[in-house]
Amino acid sequence: MSRIKPITSVDDPRYARALAHPLRVRILAILDERVASPAQIAPDLDANLGVVAYHVRTLERLGLLKEAGTRQVRGATQHFYKAAERPTMSDPAWDDTPPAAKQAMVGATLQQINDYVSASAAAGGFDDAAAHITRRKVLLDEQGRVDVARALTDMVAKVEKIEAAAARRAARPNAQASQTAGLVLMSFRGLTPGDPAADGAPKSRRRNGAT
Repeated sequence: MSRIKPITSVDDPRYARALAHPLRVRILAILDERVASPAQIAPDLDANLGVVAYHVRTLERLGLLKEAGTRQVRGATQHFYKAAERPTMSDPAWDDTPPAAKQAMVGATLQQINDYVSASAAAGGFDDAAAHITRRKVLLDEQGRVDVARALTDMVAKVEKIEAAAARRAARPNAQASQTAGLVLMSFRGLTPGDPAADGAPKSRRRNGAT
């Protein structure tokens, strides 16, 4: 198999193309959560194992996945993978992404968020007092939308500091067990199909989200 130069920057046009396939976005989301083999995640994706294995190999060759180990299963070698650290796509790189690729990336990400939130809710993930959910519709000018995007970016940075502090506490003797917390942040122009404003909508400036 020929080698492919790994993707090291979000400005590499192959980055957007690699994530334009909905199945690849879902594969990356799953392997960002846990280490798994194509055989283990294929049922979660309701996809053919051969198709999943092909996309996993492609993502690994592009540097978006890392092999995390192997195991012998019934005489065959099963490969396990995890997501490599991925940088957030810059505004210029997103602006240069073809509309069809944007739709595929956003659609796949929203599907993954829906699956994750729905499963967590069914398992009681919103039952305790620390859970929070808010949906708001606000009226903003362009500067206001930019300010909201910056505020959400700052919030992600703050959450990362909170996570680092939690990790330090978890390393102490007799520390409380850590639990996975899901976080989703979105800011978008509130348009619906057929809205006259949709045809002349300015380009979105941020696609930041965490799950």
